[in-house]
Amino acid sequence: MRVTAPEQTDVELLAAMAAGDRDALAVLYHRHGRWLLTRLHHRCTDPDMVDTALQDTFVSAWRSAGNYRPPAGDTSGEAGAWLWAIAARRLVDQLRRRPAPTPSATLPEPEPLPPPGTPVYDLLAGLPADLHPVVRAVYVDGLTTAEAAILLGIPHGTVKSRLSRAKPLLKEVLR
Repeated sequence: MRVTAPEQTDVELLAAMAAGDRDALAVLYHRHGRWLLTRLHHRCTDPDMVDTALQDTFVSAWRSAGNYRPPAGDTSGEAGAWLWAIAARRLVDQLRRRPAPTPSATLPEPEPLPPPGTPVYDLLAGLPADLHPVVRAVYVDGLTTAEAAILLGIPHGTVKSRLSRAKPLLKEVLR
């Protein structure tokens, strides 16, 4: 008996996508699209860039579905973190192509802390607020410092210095 698509795990959907199943892509999109869109909007206020990044995310997922391997020890069958890594990089690509911001351009509101008791909340709550975006971009989202600089709209050196300030604090939080 074949498992119906909505009941399939993300790993099963990605395997079906690798075999050319467009319905699996639709199910994966409906499962993760809204969440990814919300996170992308927290990172960028330009709806066209966000929409393009989201579309590019699922095009990339379609093309590379056969290469997906869940992290060691992950038995959940979830691919949300993998999709977010793709989405964040697609947004960085969009931001690289945009014209230089005008001096009056406003930065987006900082992304709120996740709910208390979650690992990311526990990680960020012990840090000064100015370090949150950099730590999130590099350590949670997995971006390089150069990608984080583009995403956050700050100089590369600022990202590096904030990470340098955050490292000893993170050591204390992670003990």
